[in-house]
Amino acid sequence: MPAPVLVSKWNYPTTIWSGPGRIAELPQACRSLGMKRPLLITDQGLAESAMVKACLDRNAANGLPTGLFAGVKGNPTGENVDAGVAAYKAGGHDGVIAFGGGSGIDAAKAVALMAGQTRPLWDFEDVGDNADRVNVAGMAPVVAVPTTSGTGSEVGRASVITNEASHEKKIIFHPRMLPALVIADPELTVGLPPHITAATGVDAFVHCFEAYCAPGFHPMADGIALEGMRLIKQYLPRAYRDGRDIEARSRMLAAASMGAVAFQKGLGGVHALAHPIGAVYDTHHGLTNAVLLPYLMRHNRNAIADRMKLLAQVLDLPQQTFDAVFDWVLAFRKDLGIPNSLTDIKVPADRAAEIGRMAEQDPSAGGNPMPVNAAALEAVFRKAVAGDLT
Repeated sequence: MPAPVLVSKWNYPTTIWSGPGRIAELPQACRSLGMKRPLLITDQGLAESAMVKACLDRNAANGLPTGLFAGVKGNPTGENVDAGVAAYKAGGHDGVIAFGGGSGIDAAKAVALMAGQTRPLWDFEDVGDNADRVNVAGMAPVVAVPTTSGTGSEVGRASVITNEASHEKKIIFHPRMLPALVIADPELTVGLPPHITAATGVDAFVHCFEAYCAPGFHPMADGIALEGMRLIKQYLPRAYRDGRDIEARSRMLAAASMGAVAFQKGLGGVHALAHPIGAVYDTHHGLTNAVLLPYLMRHNRNAIADRMKLLAQVLDLPQQTFDAVFDWVLAFRKDLGIPNSLTDIKVPADRAAEIGRMAEQDPSAGGNPMPVNAAALEAVFRKAVAGDLT
């Protein structure tokens, strides 16, 4: 049996250098985008990590003095972005290395956007033609380096940023927020503990699943979503059991990027609820999605049952039915240690009506297979808190 191909270069949807050890090419990546003094932006948890120090040292040794900004929370805020922009300007930087999981990369992309803008961040929320307000010439180039296999933010054109004043997650969007170059090195993900591997991996599955189920005709997104789910079924349990399985880590990085490409078609109720839950209760986004998935599957059953036939084939399930996929999702989550209810991740029902209203206003709600309003989303939220899958 031939050895799996792990090193490659893709140009979809942006340039991606994929393979173990490719982080060594970071100086070349920065120079290819004209950077001479980049700023590496990451989250607080990675600030003192060996991988970040190695990147800073490697760039310095190659004549690229690189600053570090790590003031990014698990759910990045507007204040985090403002502080990052201040650090970018104070250091005289000319490009951004977006390093980490979805939080670090989302914040870094927002900093790169805001580096040359005069309007406030919230003026670029993904509403109407707000993207036309962006001074594109003021945007900084971005090299993205994912260290988790979940959000796929490295191939996304938006950032999810929390407005702490209103306790709302806002989607900041511009087509040029897509990083110009991605280094997808699976060796950077081997240190992820099993519970983070599981939460981020199921997050990638949710991206693919919601994109596949979103209404509308988009066969390219559907095809990518289906293959992403197949890869996750095959490789996430391997990465969960053995974090040093480079083939599994490589395939999960690819699947995460595929999910983010596919959800250009749309997302749905899982994300519509996860965004306000994360904003109000500061939960891990991927884990929140993983908990919510079966509750929205049950709610959307009548609208998605026919689409489950093909998905069941792709997942190689014995029966090609909604129930077969639903039961597999429950078993898959359980095997990966995903909690069954929101109560298990310390989310109460005390603000259920507020969560429902916020979810109704979330842009993801428009992609739900069945029309949803605040009352319907509140009802799903209450079921997820209670662990009620009836």
